[in-house]
Amino acid sequence: EMEVLEYGFMQRALLSGVLVGVACSFMGSFLVLRRYALFGDGIAHVAFGGVAVGLFAGVFPLWTAFIAAVAGGIGLQKLRSWTGISGDSAVAVVLVTGLAVGVILVSAAGGFSVDLFGFLFGSILLVGVQDTVIILAACAGVITTLLLLRRQFMHIAFSEEQARVSGLNVTALNYLFVAMAAVTVVASMRLVGILLISALVVLPNIAAMSLGLGFARTVLASVVISAFSVVMGVMLSYYLDLAPAGTIVMTAVAVMGCVLAYSRLR
Repeated sequence: EMEVLEYGFMQRALLSGVLVGVACSFMGSFLVLRRYALFGDGIAHVAFGGVAVGLFAGVFPLWTAFIAAVAGGIGLQKLRSWTGISGDSAVAVVLVTGLAVGVILVSAAGGFSVDLFGFLFGSILLVGVQDTVIILAACAGVITTLLLLRRQFMHIAFSEEQARVSGLNVTALNYLFVAMAAVTVVASMRLVGILLISALVVLPNIAAMSLGLGFARTVLASVVISAFSVVMGVMLSYYLDLAPAGTIVMTAVAVMGCVLAYSRLR
C-alpha cells in the first residue's frame, strides 16, 4: 500500500525527516568522538527554554529557540574553558538551566499550550511547507559545512592541543561547531521533539561504531541507519496509528540492537 506516499504531508514528513536524520547523525559522529554524546540533549533543553520565552512573549518560537540554543552552546564552551570541568558536566549544567527557565516560564504563562506540547514531543506529520523549506535550508547548510570542514573538526575531536599546535583556530571552529549543533537541534525539534533529539544524534552512531569500519565509513553507516530509522518509523507510525517521534526512536533502538548483536556474533 504505497499510495500513502502521494499525500503531501507524508512527502514533507519523509523528506524533512531524512534530512534531519542525516544532519543529526553526521553531527553526532563528531559529538560522540568528543565525549559529548548528550550535547544535543543539553542544547535541546536550552531550546525548550527558548520556545517557552517565544510563546510567553508572543514571538515566533523557532527564532527564540535558535537564539537560546546558540547562547547555550557558547555558554557550554565558556563553562568548559573557564572552569576546566568535563564536557559531560558542562552539558548537565546547561541542560538543567535551560529546563528550569522553560518550566518557570510555562508556569508563569499558565501551563502547557498545544504549541509547546508539539515542540516537546515532535509533530513530524504536521510539518507545513514553510517549515519544510526552513528545515531543508538549515540541514543542507549544516551538512555542507561539515563536509567542507570535516578534517579540521576531526583533528579537534581527537586532540584540541595538537590542533592548536598545528595552527588551527580551535576557538573559532568550536564556536562554529556549536552554532551548527544549535541549528541542527532547532531543525529537529519540530520533527522528533525536544525530549528525543539526542536519540537521533547518539543511537545511529553507537550502532555504526560497533562495526569497526574507520571514521568515513562509520559516518556513512550512521547516516544510512538514521535515514532508514526515520523512513521506517514514519511509515510504521502511520499504519499502526502510533506517535511518529517515539516510533522513529524505537526503530533506531531496534536497528542498533540488531547491529550490536551482529557485531558480537561476528
